[in-house]
Amino acid sequence: MADISHIAGLIIAKCHPSPLPFTDVVTTTTHKTLRGPRGAIIMCKKKYASAIDKMVFPGMQGGPHENNIAGIAVALKEASRPDFKKYGQQIVKNAKTLAQALKNKGLNLVSGNALEKVGIYVNKNMIPYDTRSPFNTSGIRLGTPALTTRGFKEREMKIIGELISQVIYNFNNQKILNKVKGKVKELTHSHVIKR
Repeated sequence: MADISHIAGLIIAKCHPSPLPFTDVVTTTTHKTLRGPRGAIIMCKKKYASAIDKMVFPGMQGGPHENNIAGIAVALKEASRPDFKKYGQQIVKNAKTLAQALKNKGLNLVSGNALEKVGIYVNKNMIPYDTRSPFNTSGIRLGTPALTTRGFKEREMKIIGELISQVIYNFNNQKILNKVKGKVKELTHSHVIKR
């Protein structure tokens, strides 16, 4: 069994190896790198289909929401287009560039959030060997798919890495935070989401 929720779009874009045909069951969300609405898909070998169907519907699955189903269909259609491969490739380039920009500033990529104050939103996450509670984590998770959807490229990833570093090293300096916030607004206004 493999859950590919975070990497489904990268697999479709041929930027990450597929777990098929090595697995019996594959699960994924339809948002994240697939860029669709919230939802999920379970794919399985035929011999497991009946058992999985019985477990999911009608028990766990509620009534069908046609608007959500239509949104998923649109996302999957977009994922079948040739330019989706370019999107997947750009996600990988952006992630590598952002990682390098943060490393260049001496940041450890596994651990470390004044970022929200300047308009940079991240997920709080546990890091390996974290002794803190899952409700008070010591790490953050950065993702590049949403930024790639906005049209950000490696140039912008370097800028974002610089901005994140400025916030981390100057989280008590309101003057610097205001400057970073202005730069974040400038970046987002110049890269409006186009679909």
